[in-house]
Amino acid sequence: MSKGTKRVPVSELRSYAEAVLTAAGTVAADAKVVVDNLLDANLRGVDSHGISRLGIYCKRVELGLVARSTEVTVVRACGIAALVSGNNGSGAVVGVKAMDLAIAKAKEFGIGVGGGKESTHCGTLAYYTSRAVREGLIGFAATNAPSTMPAWGARQPYFGTNPLSYAVPTGNPERPIVFDMATSTVARGKIILAAKIKQSIPEGWALDKNGYPTTDGQAAFEGLMLPVGGHKGSGLALLVEILSGVITGAAIGPQMGHLYGDFAKPQGTGHFFAAMKTDLFLSQEEFQARIDHLCAEIRALPPAPGHQAVLLPGDPERQTKAERLENGIPLSQEVIDELIALGKCYGVDVADYLPKGI
Repeated sequence: MSKGTKRVPVSELRSYAEAVLTAAGTVAADAKVVVDNLLDANLRGVDSHGISRLGIYCKRVELGLVARSTEVTVVRACGIAALVSGNNGSGAVVGVKAMDLAIAKAKEFGIGVGGGKESTHCGTLAYYTSRAVREGLIGFAATNAPSTMPAWGARQPYFGTNPLSYAVPTGNPERPIVFDMATSTVARGKIILAAKIKQSIPEGWALDKNGYPTTDGQAAFEGLMLPVGGHKGSGLALLVEILSGVITGAAIGPQMGHLYGDFAKPQGTGHFFAAMKTDLFLSQEEFQARIDHLCAEIRALPPAPGHQAVLLPGDPERQTKAERLENGIPLSQEVIDELIALGKCYGVDVADYLPKGI
């Protein structure tokens, strides 16, 4: 079990993480984007994809599996679409470039699509769809992931957790709809974090390496994820594999290198991003009135037993973000100890950045 948590101020954690990642070899500009992506996950309450990933990012940079400076190149462009190669650079930097290309094309043509290949783990996808929303656009993102989940009916892994995200602007810029999900029952990051802090997991999340259900975090980490909704989740994972892997020319299925377990080759991850104007079929004013009416009607529904209110995707994360910006990000002592050890490894003194007692 976790040895307890401590609150760490966001700005200080940001400075420390950037210093560590830079000391590990990543150029400062890339480190800013990567850390911003990680902390965005923590702020939204998705701690499994947050700063606890800093260690593996540093290790892969140090081993030369992730480029120290990400050189994103456009390898194909045609009308509404552009495909980039990340040249094995930081996935967050590749993702931002591909999403921003999709946004630029959407502003010009109404719809824009950006693909990425030869990339690496890019963090939570809501980070990218939120970029589209801030420009008044509907955003969509998908990425394939290392093979940890069987196709429906199979007994060995093929798909990754293959997440997808969408975000939709509303009349209130502070309250967009933002949805982000893994096509596995839970995100793989939750299994990784449970294994790291020696925590059990709920039944139904994963199988052990022999194919039996397990509630042990470490056994699940060494075993198989389960698709959400059985064959339905498997079908969604297949769609993500096609969009982010097949059509971009990226690695697919077991071809992709594992973030935590494969240190012999780069990952070869693929991404797919899309952005769309909200006035393609209706005027901007009519769209805004209709989406606000939809949101208001849903939020006004009577809550079911066990629920205090009916929320839309993005509502809980906004509440968490506001609270954590004010009070700091809660980190388990295990994660704090790992961050301190990382600093020592790369010559960064935690006392120069984080509060006393951490």
